[in-house]
Amino acid sequence: MAFNSFPFLLVFLPLVLAGFALAVRFGRRAAILWLLLASVVFYGWSEPWLVLWLAGSVVVNAGLGRVVRGTDARPAVQWLVLAAGITINAGTIAACRLLPLALPGVSFIAFTQIGFLLDQRGAPRAGWLNHALLVGFFPHLIAGPILRGAEVFDQFDVTLNHPLRGSNLAIGSGFFLIGLLKKGLLADPLGPMVAAGFERPEALTLGSGWTVALAWSFALYFDFSGYSDMAIGLARLFGVRFPSNFASPYKAQSVIEYWQRWHMTLTRFLMSAIYNPLALAVMRSRRARGWPTDRAAQRTPAGFLAMVLWPIGVTMGVAGLWHGGTAPYLVFGLLHAGFLGVNHAWRLRGPGAEWGGWPAALGRILLTYLCVLIGSVIFRAPDLSIAGSILAAMAGLHGLSALTPEPRAGLEALWLLGLALIIWGAPNSQQIMEDHAGWPRWRASIPWAAAAGCAATLGLLSLGGTREFVYFQF
Repeated sequence: MAFNSFPFLLVFLPLVLAGFALAVRFGRRAAILWLLLASVVFYGWSEPWLVLWLAGSVVVNAGLGRVVRGTDARPAVQWLVLAAGITINAGTIAACRLLPLALPGVSFIAFTQIGFLLDQRGAPRAGWLNHALLVGFFPHLIAGPILRGAEVFDQFDVTLNHPLRGSNLAIGSGFFLIGLLKKGLLADPLGPMVAAGFERPEALTLGSGWTVALAWSFALYFDFSGYSDMAIGLARLFGVRFPSNFASPYKAQSVIEYWQRWHMTLTRFLMSAIYNPLALAVMRSRRARGWPTDRAAQRTPAGFLAMVLWPIGVTMGVAGLWHGGTAPYLVFGLLHAGFLGVNHAWRLRGPGAEWGGWPAALGRILLTYLCVLIGSVIFRAPDLSIAGSILAAMAGLHGLSALTPEPRAGLEALWLLGLALIIWGAPNSQQIMEDHAGWPRWRASIPWAAAAGCAATLGLLSLGGTREFVYFQF
C-alpha cells in the first residue's frame, strides 16, 4: 500500500488514527499491538504472504539478539553470533537482488535488523514488542529511514502511553502534506519526459540530453524528499520523532557533504557497519607494523590508498550493489567512490572548505551537483550503453542544437527552472516545520490551517495515475 494512494489516505490512515486513539486508553501495550496490527495490514495489503516473511525476520533476529546479549562475557561467541545474524540478513538482500525476489522494503528491514543486533552488545533487553515495532512500524517499513533502537525505544515507552496530541497532529500533517505535494505535483509529472529520454537516448541532442538528465535528477530529488517527509509526518502523528533523512542534498558543497545530506540514515548505516570497521582494521594493521596513521601518512600514495580509498571503495561498491545487482548500479557506486576519493584528497591537500568566499562556494555547489547528475544518469539507466548514450548527448556528441524544435521544449525548460528555484532557493521541510529557519515558517495559525486544507485538496487531486516511490524497489 502506497502513502500516495486513495486506500491509504481515505481508509487506512483514518482508521489507524482512530484505533490508536482508542487503544492508547488501555495502555502502551495495547497501543503498540494496534500499530503492529496496522503495520501487518499495510505490508501485506497486496501480497498477504509477505507478512510471514516479516514475522519470520522479527522472530529470528529477536532470538539472535537474545543470544548476543547473553554472550557479553564471551566476545568470541558473541562475534560469531553477530556474524551469523549479519550474514542471514545480508543474504536475504543478496537473494532478492540475484533471483530476483519481490520483497518490498527488504533492504531497509534487513539493515534495521543488523543495526538492532549490533546494538544488543551490552544492552538491556529491548522487549519483543519494541523490537517488532522498530522493524515493522509502517511509516518507515518500505523505504526508511533506517531506525536504531536508541532513537525510538524510549519514545515507544513514553510517547505511546499518551493520547494523540494536537501539536503532533498539526506538525505531522504538515510534513505529510508537503511530501504528498512534492510527489504528486513535482516528481510524478516529470516521469513521461524522463521515460521518453531513456527509451530513445540516441535521439537526444545537447539540449534534450540535459533536459532529460535534469528532469530525472529533479524527479528523484522530489520523489525521495517527498517520501521522507511523509514518513516523518506519519510517525509524528503518533508522537514518534524519526531522524531526519533528507537535508537539501543538492545544496551540498562537496560529494562528502552530499552523502551526509542524502538518505542520511543509509549513509550512517554504511559508515558504522562497513566503512568504520574497514578503516579501523587498516589502522590497526598499520600500527601493528609500526607504520604511521596520522594525516601526514594519509597524504602519501600508499597511505591514501590503504586508509582512504580502500574503505571508501568497498563501502560505495556495496552501496551500489545494494540498489541492484546490475552493472549500472555497481558503476554508480564505484563512480561515487572515485568522487569521494578526489574530495578526500582535496581535503587533505587543498586550501580548505572556506576558501574563496561565495563565488567559490557557488562553484563547489555546481561542481558537486554535476558529479551527482552524472551518477544519477548511470543510476537510472537499465544498462551502461544507454547511460553512455545520454552522457554523450549531454557532451554534445549527438548534435549541438540547444533545444528540440518541439513547442513543449520551452515549457519543459521553464518547468525545470521553477523546480531548480525551489531546490536551491527554498528552505526544506525540516527548516519550515521544525527549525523555523527562513521563510515560510510554520506556526499554529488560521492561515497555515487554510494552506494545509488547500494542500490536502491539491494532494488528493494529484493522486490519479501517481507512480510508486523510486526507493520502494530497493
